[in-house]
Amino acid sequence: MKLDETTKNMLVAEAYEAQKAAYVPYSNFSVGAALLAKNGTVYRGCNIENASYSPTNCAERTAFFKAVSEGVTEFEAIAVVGNKKGEKGGFCAPCGVCRQVMAEFCDPDEFLIILGAGDKTSVYALKDMLPLGFTNENLKSS
Repeated sequence: MKLDETTKNMLVAEAYEAQKAAYVPYSNFSVGAALLAKNGTVYRGCNIENASYSPTNCAERTAFFKAVSEGVTEFEAIAVVGNKKGEKGGFCAPCGVCRQVMAEFCDPDEFLIILGAGDKTSVYALKDMLPLGFTNENLKSS
């Protein structure tokens, strides 16, 4: 799958908007995500920290969980941005747990991950970010 520049730029802009809502009192590292569903809806997500750390939720999973909680389970792409407060930051790739959530709902050959840093972007297929990911195919009998 390919995204046109307008869609890619719109998703990055939406991710920056989502980043503004991040709750990050401990790390001060805010992340925003914008998830494009196949129906055209964009779901925003931000990271939400917790004092005990383990219950912290990443921006990407927040966006996915919002969509799934509304009955949407088919997706085309996600844009992710992140940086420490007051710094420009570089590309912020999804963590392994987020990549695994993406693998649950997305075709690894088709789903695109757009990393944004200022006016720069880099685009990856999920299969390139999660080679040999664990999916429902692993649970089927041989």
